[in-house]
Amino acid sequence: MNKAMTLLKKLSATDAGWGALALRVPVGIIFAAHGAQKLFGWFGGYGLAATGGWMESIGLAPGVLMAFLAGSAEFFGGLALIAGVLTRPAAAVLALTMLVAIFAVHFENGLFMSNNGYEFGLALLAASVSLAFSGAGKASVDAALSRSN
Repeated sequence: MNKAMTLLKKLSATDAGWGALALRVPVGIIFAAHGAQKLFGWFGGYGLAATGGWMESIGLAPGVLMAFLAGSAEFFGGLALIAGVLTRPAAAVLALTMLVAIFAVHFENGLFMSNNGYEFGLALLAASVSLAFSGAGKASVDAALSRSN
């Protein structure tokens, strides 16, 4: 039990201030919404089966599993960012998800979103990497956990 608490305390550690809160909440909302599109078909998304079919068509196979993994990372990772719980590991998983999105889907289209480029994915990657380094900051579950014990 003591080792588990030590690990949890290390994962939730944060010295960041209010800036991390200002970054993680809107980025978390964006990720959660995109994940909900993939998993549940919410917000105009296509849901798991259709997203899986598309992922399979671009070479990310098995498609439904890849859609589930990407959707889950985005949805649950986004919720974790919003609450500021296990922010560092959630942000690391989201950064990896954005790397896959950038290089598997958008890179060949160039930078700009108007050409389905990687501009937006790069911004989300940068935000995720920043949160992985800084932690959740103020007004977070992580801050409360790191103060306890």
